[in-house]
Amino acid sequence: MDVNEFRSAGKEMVDYICEYMETLGSKRRVTPSVEPGYLRPLLPKEAPEKPEPWQDIMQDVESKIMPGVTHWQHPRFHAYFPSGNSYPSILGDMLGDAIGCIGFSW
Repeated sequence: MDVNEFRSAGKEMVDYICEYMETLGSKRRVTPSVEPGYLRPLLPKEAPEKPEPWQDIMQDVESKIMPGVTHWQHPRFHAYFPSGNSYPSILGDMLGDAIGCIGFSW
């Protein structure tokens, strides 16, 4: 992925995150409806030799990964209080990742 592909995918990711957060309570279950181990047969036996297009990866995230996710920020998930995924927090994570910040407290 070069800088231009990153720029485009990054903008698409922000849109994906916004859509996810705006529709979390209406379009997703709190807990998965799949059984443990559901993902293994959906994954290839070996890592791909060539990179896949970003759109294919995001389709896999939605169709393969998301069905097995417990959505901790769902409005009906009452085990923990929402934290760490406000919009400012997400932007801070992006910046920290960009500069390679490891959050040690010496």
